[in-house]
Amino acid sequence: MAVLSLALAACQRDEAPPAEPVPAASAPAVAAEPAPPGDQPDAHVPPANAMGTNVPEVVDGVVTFQGFGPAAFGSDAEQVRMAWGNDLGDAKPSEPGGCYYLTPPPMGTARYDIGFMIEGDRFSRIDVGNDGYTAPGGGKVGMERAEIERLYAGRVEASPHKYVEGAHTLRVTDTGGGNAALVFETDAAGKVTGWRIGVPPQVDYVERCG
Repeated sequence: MAVLSLALAACQRDEAPPAEPVPAASAPAVAAEPAPPGDQPDAHVPPANAMGTNVPEVVDGVVTFQGFGPAAFGSDAEQVRMAWGNDLGDAKPSEPGGCYYLTPPPMGTARYDIGFMIEGDRFSRIDVGNDGYTAPGGGKVGMERAEIERLYAGRVEASPHKYVEGAHTLRVTDTGGGNAALVFETDAAGKVTGWRIGVPPQVDYVERCG
């Protein structure tokens, strides 16, 4: 009888349901490794505008009353291309010494909206049409006329726009004593729609290359 009891007990042990599996611990999240230095954007490639307008921007301080970075007004087209550091197209004047613009192509859907005027084979002006760039002194596209006059107090010469009724041009002189000028254009509501900087007479061309 004892032998039968032991045998039954052994069978019951053998038929016991297996223990529930213990779930494995979740693997810890692995922090992404920082990109190596070689994967960082080139210093000459402007980043996307942080304001969300999908416009690349130039680092503040690159556009000055003297020119664009190392390319001073009066430089040749090749010096402007080297200062930009990327593609500026293959524009040429329609006649020797004629006026034309070097302009970067879009980056995907983003447009730079900046142009470098060349006339007489010399760099003479920069045109800007978006809020991704800051003019020397702090002016930007989208600012109100009152803000421009505050930023450049005592240096703004306002005149009616040649073509847009109620609009104005706000011409700012170089405090450094140079002959370059900074010109903001406003709409009829007094908001800046674009600006240009360069040397006379080109900086005052209303029709750009006409």
